[in-house]
Amino acid sequence: MRILLIAGGWSSERPVSLSGARVIEEALVRLGHEVTFFDLSAGFDRLLAEAGKHDFSFINLHGAPGEDGLVQAVLDTAGLPYQGSGPRGSFLALHKAASKQIFREKGLRTPDWVFLTEMPGEDFELPFALPAFAKSNIGGSSLHLYRVPDRAALRPALRAIFEAGVEAMVEPLIAGRDVTCGVLGEKALPPILIEPLCGGFFDYDSKYKKGGARELCPAPISEKATAEVQAMTLAAHRALGLSGYSRADFILTEDDVPWLLEINTLPGMTATSLIPQEAAVVGYNFEQLIARLIELGLDARRA
Repeated sequence: MRILLIAGGWSSERPVSLSGARVIEEALVRLGHEVTFFDLSAGFDRLLAEAGKHDFSFINLHGAPGEDGLVQAVLDTAGLPYQGSGPRGSFLALHKAASKQIFREKGLRTPDWVFLTEMPGEDFELPFALPAFAKSNIGGSSLHLYRVPDRAALRPALRAIFEAGVEAMVEPLIAGRDVTCGVLGEKALPPILIEPLCGGFFDYDSKYKKGGARELCPAPISEKATAEVQAMTLAAHRALGLSGYSRADFILTEDDVPWLLEINTLPGMTATSLIPQEAAVVGYNFEQLIARLIELGLDARRA
């Protein structure tokens, strides 16, 4: 097939997108496809025209545009199938404050939160105790993520987020271990336990620096916790109307209680990324995973 590989974009996660897309391009070529590498930030005005020349699009964008559903909406207009979720589910998942409302309405355990669209006044008080995390409401890759140990640290963290031009969300810190779990098709994959080796939590350096974290798959957690994480992952995927694949992030407390933090509709896709690691445990190598995502994307668009 003629595949339009869309990467880059203009979010703060552009470098992550570009590096991963080259690995995907190599896999697509090995699978026998004709690939056009399309940097969205350099050619957005040509997206609709380029879509008309191809049979399928593989999207490797992080943040907005990409995870906000914009590109998917344009591709739907062109009638070009793509992997993953459509515009509605993509946007709901990217907007943390929106997705958490849906999670809670569906009975999924998620930490309390405060959504902020502007810098609060000096007398602002959180409705929960510190420590907490302040983060970009629509960001990913742990960019604009700040641990807030006390009141003095809250305003600088919020100021940094708003100076980046994004909305903010604050959540209480839930003590526990980082666990992530993917969905492929309509099945939850084996979870991964993440042990940050620098920074104290799973921040940008832990994710992308060599030796920044230890990723254990399948996660060495109890059968009960594994089953609940997988069930919550699949429930969150369905609650937002997602398709193809996704990855949900959790904190697992000492008493084996998982707390759902967020869900990602375009998770990292290098051979060593989290979803490919999970898929490998159930028998997919990287090329087979890419081929499966294309198959699921074609099926979803036909439906």
